[in-house]
Amino acid sequence: MTTPPNAPPNVSFEFFPPNDDSGEARLWTVLDRLAPLQPAFVSVTYGAGGSTRVRTDRVVRRIHDESGVPVAAHLTCVGASRADVDDVARGWHNNGIRHIVALRGDAPAGVDHYQPHPEGYENAAALVKGLRDIGDFEISVAAYPESHPDSPTTEADLDNLKRKIDAGATRAITQYFFDADVFLRFRDRAAAAGITVPIIPGILPVTNFAKVVEFSARCATTVPDWMATLFLGLDADPETRTMIALSVAVDQCRALQAEGVGNFHFYTLNRADLSYAICWRLGLRPRQLEA
Repeated sequence: MTTPPNAPPNVSFEFFPPNDDSGEARLWTVLDRLAPLQPAFVSVTYGAGGSTRVRTDRVVRRIHDESGVPVAAHLTCVGASRADVDDVARGWHNNGIRHIVALRGDAPAGVDHYQPHPEGYENAAALVKGLRDIGDFEISVAAYPESHPDSPTTEADLDNLKRKIDAGATRAITQYFFDADVFLRFRDRAAAAGITVPIIPGILPVTNFAKVVEFSARCATTVPDWMATLFLGLDADPETRTMIALSVAVDQCRALQAEGVGNFHFYTLNRADLSYAICWRLGLRPRQLEA
């Protein structure tokens, strides 16, 4: 199903579990700011090697119990046996948390490449199947418009996505990208491969261009030259940088809306203002203003 270009989109927001009490307090301020936009869900990430497992669990449960906002918990295969992963999933299921973002996960710091736990799930497709055996989860998985860095070819990467869908995933959320055509070409290739679940574009509002360039090099995401030109000279000018970031993200979303895209997943970096402003420019209004 497509959405008319002028219709407000459906949105979701991604957070990471804070490192300390002050960070957790800030996260609740961010959630309070974004919740009136009525997101389809918010998700909470799960660190490399399961490094944030306890904090992810605490934040997910608190969002579910106290906020009224639908929450999706990230879960990875890294550094844990199947029994341990299943225990985490069952705990969430028993607490009423029924949406999981199922991921293979990245190798822990200091490890060159991903290695499955000897008693664990070997990949995300196996994890999806395991979750289906546990309960009636809604399961989101990752998709890579420019291919995962570990995939030998784009075809192999698309085959891997198909395996995750065939195992029971209900939607795919993409890695961030900056060129709308990258997503649209990927969407066409996925459809040709028989993938029929919704594919939600991941949108990253750029708060620090240098860091985005550095991180994008590690995850094989292209940063277009025109973006470098737009942000050139703004390292010491945060106000103008924010306005440029807003313009870039709104233009990106509108280009996708013109092609029938009606859902966006925002990587918030635990900040509310840019994501809120982008959503406002796209026509979303807080619940209290819609009455």
